[in-house]
Amino acid sequence: MKTASLELEQMQSAAGQACQLMKVLSNPDRLMIICQLTKGELCVGEIEEILEIGQPTLSQQLTVLRDEELVSTRREGKNIFYQINSPQAMAVIQVMYEQFCKPGKKKK
Repeated sequence: MKTASLELEQMQSAAGQACQLMKVLSNPDRLMIICQLTKGELCVGEIEEILEIGQPTLSQQLTVLRDEELVSTRREGKNIFYQINSPQAMAVIQVMYEQFCKPGKKKK
């Protein structure tokens, strides 16, 4: 009985973590930022230019991703570079790419 209880606690904890990740990725701007970062490290200016997200919104969304520890940063002079810091986020994005973005994939 203790084993079943422990397994349930582990499942509940894992479900909570998965829900939090999905909640963060459910914002279109954050999702697009993470998608771009799967290709490699980018500085804020590059992200802004590629995704055409205004600076205030971009800063807000990058802060959320940083606070949730999905991305990490490094500073080089005046530039701040972002990269994915979460293997779970990377895995989810890879599955989502296969399902929704892969060339030749038919849209429903």
